[in-house]
Amino acid sequence: MNIYCLEDFKVEFEKLNAKKSYNSFEQEIISYFFGKSKEELCSGTRLNFSVDAPYIKKRLSGSGGFRCYFLLIIKNENLYLMFAHPKAGSMGASNIDDKSKAYLYKKVLNCIKSNDLYELELDDSKKSIIFKKM
Repeated sequence: MNIYCLEDFKVEFEKLNAKKSYNSFEQEIISYFFGKSKEELCSGTRLNFSVDAPYIKKRLSGSGGFRCYFLLIIKNENLYLMFAHPKAGSMGASNIDDKSKAYLYKKVLNCIKSNDLYELELDDSKKSIIFKKM
């Protein structure tokens, strides 16, 4: 499974990773998204009805943890992280509205076409995420 992200996700990831109160975020991303089968990654709330390209909102760390929005294109074995936010703490926010979900969906499709993405890989220790501009 190849994992990519929008710049929106990268920016939010870096903000959260810099805050001590959100130091579990990177490990939550690693443990949920890396080394999983497409079947395992399909859990969460589906925001569309597609079988080959489900748009999913996933809870990480339970109800007060983080929300992660992603597109999983099953036929190409690609996963696109679009946005994430915490539910609690100083940067906590409620779920994004339908207009924002639609905006992210359109944006990820455009970024896929233009190859304006970052590829996510793990460092040698498998404990940190590396972002590589495509």
